[in-house]
Amino acid sequence: MASIQTASISRGSFELAGNLHLPEGFDTGRKHPAVIIATPGSSVKEQIGANYARALAQKGFVALAFDPAFQGQSGGEPRDLEDPAERVADLRYAVDFLTALDRVDAERIGVLGICAGGGYAVNAAMTEHRIKAVGTVVPVNIGRAFRAAMTASGSVAGLLKDVARQATAEARGGQSVRHPWIPDTVRDAESAGVTDIDVLQAVTYYRTPRGRHEHSTNRRHYRSDALILGFDAFHLADELLTQPVQVIVAGEGGSTGSLEDGRQLTHLAREAEDILVIEGARHYEMYDEPEYIAQAVERLDKFFDKHLG
Repeated sequence: MASIQTASISRGSFELAGNLHLPEGFDTGRKHPAVIIATPGSSVKEQIGANYARALAQKGFVALAFDPAFQGQSGGEPRDLEDPAERVADLRYAVDFLTALDRVDAERIGVLGICAGGGYAVNAAMTEHRIKAVGTVVPVNIGRAFRAAMTASGSVAGLLKDVARQATAEARGGQSVRHPWIPDTVRDAESAGVTDIDVLQAVTYYRTPRGRHEHSTNRRHYRSDALILGFDAFHLADELLTQPVQVIVAGEGGSTGSLEDGRQLTHLAREAEDILVIEGARHYEMYDEPEYIAQAVERLDKFFDKHLG
């Protein structure tokens, strides 16, 4: 039976808090393939990452889920910073950690990225070739998504000016600002007139007992927005992403853009396997709906076994 061990991943001046999901037979002495989970923006290791890590461990893989730097139980300041460059760097430290484990085969390490984590996984793998295979589930190029949202509202320049003003105020001793990723409650979403099904499903997952976790704050440090706007997860993927890639998307497209991003990634990646479209699923339903996770993991098991086996 699969089991879990806590993991402390050294990241220079602080530690990343992780959970190692271990397959049955981990203590037999043989070396195992391993998969690092790159989680969605705002999520912690006990949420979506745990769902997929647990399922992969049951298939025989060591699976590492961890809280990103500055978030959850991991160290780093300022709190709740979502910096794409740091999220990508986290994955390099996770590779370091796994290569030092006696029962992990350093030549058989893959990564699975979910939502924004899919973009981070792709970006890391381009220049981190200790990662031998890249899986993604509902991948989102978070920079593209932020730019599209800001352009639609005509507020790109305004947002960057706001960040600049706040940075100056904080440098002069002002209080730091953290914005919510999504409405804090279903009632808040309804009061704000939110009707987009993907936003409502995000609230239902992250902010109700269905998926809520005490270490997931639903807050994003104000500097994050400028850093995300300037990031492109897929830049140079057509040149540098040479590992095998498996893209899995939800068939019901929506405002997250993960269906379109997944198709673009499949087009860009030189060694992309056939994309898997899970019919009837929406983006956030891929986080925890057993039927959809089972379909995704069945394909991921075959993919990682082929390339890490």
